[in-house]
Amino acid sequence: MSPLLPVILAGGSGTRLWPLSRKHYAKQYLQLDGKHTMLQNTLSRLQGLSHLPPMLICNEDSRFLAAEQVRQLGVSASILLEPAGRNTAPALAMGALEAQAMADDPVLLVMPADHKIHDNEAFSRAVEMGRALAEGGELVTFGILPAHAETGYGYIHATAHKGAALKVKAFVEKPDAPTAAEYLVSGDYYWNSGVFMLRASSYLSALRQHRPDILHACETAYQGRMADLDFLRFAKDAFLACPADSIDYAVMERASNITMLPLDAGWSDIGSWAALWAASAKDSTENCEIGDVVSLEGRGNYINAQSRLVAAVGCEDMVIVETKDAVFVAPKSGMAHMEALVARLKAANRPEIAFHRDVYRPWGSYDKVDEGARYLVKRITVKPGGKLSVQKHFHRAEHWVVVRGTAKVTKGDEVFELSENQSIYLPLGVVHALENTGETPLELIEVQTGDYLAEDDIERLEDRYGRT
Repeated sequence: MSPLLPVILAGGSGTRLWPLSRKHYAKQYLQLDGKHTMLQNTLSRLQGLSHLPPMLICNEDSRFLAAEQVRQLGVSASILLEPAGRNTAPALAMGALEAQAMADDPVLLVMPADHKIHDNEAFSRAVEMGRALAEGGELVTFGILPAHAETGYGYIHATAHKGAALKVKAFVEKPDAPTAAEYLVSGDYYWNSGVFMLRASSYLSALRQHRPDILHACETAYQGRMADLDFLRFAKDAFLACPADSIDYAVMERASNITMLPLDAGWSDIGSWAALWAASAKDSTENCEIGDVVSLEGRGNYINAQSRLVAAVGCEDMVIVETKDAVFVAPKSGMAHMEALVARLKAANRPEIAFHRDVYRPWGSYDKVDEGARYLVKRITVKPGGKLSVQKHFHRAEHWVVVRGTAKVTKGDEVFELSENQSIYLPLGVVHALENTGETPLELIEVQTGDYLAEDDIERLEDRYGRT
């Protein structure tokens, strides 16, 4: 039996769950269902299967966030970096090329990192069925028996073939409401889960036949691969020359050897706030309340308070989401307007569309507490063993005050320790560094002063994370 290699596609940066999901902190890295993130839940879903260490494909900006979440889960995974987003077909091509170098033509289990599956045992059973088909050269996809006439999903038209396996007749776009109702009645249409099983060679062969331009660009990019710390990078210019396309459009809608297996495992793509409400645990009034929430006389609401009290009275079928820098309020029926809202925020160059106030770095994170003319205040958390780069600034001075833990500080030619309630002033232009050599998180307040306080006012002289 061929080895099974899970390939997790984590390159998306969707904002359909704004203000929680943002360009630089996408849905797959959020804790939306329990104590683990969507990515961690996807990795945990593999526990019932015999498989090689999974392969994670993500974008460069999220590499340290992805690596930290893998580390927290205590699993081993290879991480491949896309130089830029080119949709799922090129991403899987890079994964398939690397898979052939790692093992003898493994069967790839391709999964989005940001979907919810309630029944992991049912998922494992379906995967084992698909594995035998994929070993024989079939391109296997998994379809979800629709529970209602959904207009937000693509569909797979499939009919009886062999046993549980169905022959795919067509992939169809998101339908309008009357068409979705017809699909539901017919019984021959399934929601497209975006989960696939196929041999690495089968996928590359299909690309060679149907999209040789994608395969050529990816092969060129793969030839220029290089290891970077725990990541694998590819030749940037070659990958940027690759056309963008999805696995569905590039291969699945064109190939003839497509088989579908029905998947009944409580699947949801969590593609909107309404979908998240439907997939979440609710109380007797059908409310899902997360965080510090007090509600009265309400029903059918999704209320998520991230940083402060949210009080609601008389709300029904509403979505209320609060973060440190934004509040989102809409009826669950108004999710179709989310794209227009995000577009307006982008057009206004609002930073809230891309960043949270909490910004994550390989050494820890920081929160912008306050800012004004010529000053910026941050609360910095450095994880045990973390170290900020050896750096200097051309436009700002900094003042650090330690509030928890012990800091190892470099200031010019001096190296010394600061403990709680101790502080240090770093004049403009002085070379400095900060490190947590302890076993608990280091927390400090940083006050920046100067005429230019943007993040790009940094000259890194040395960096253990390869960011120089």
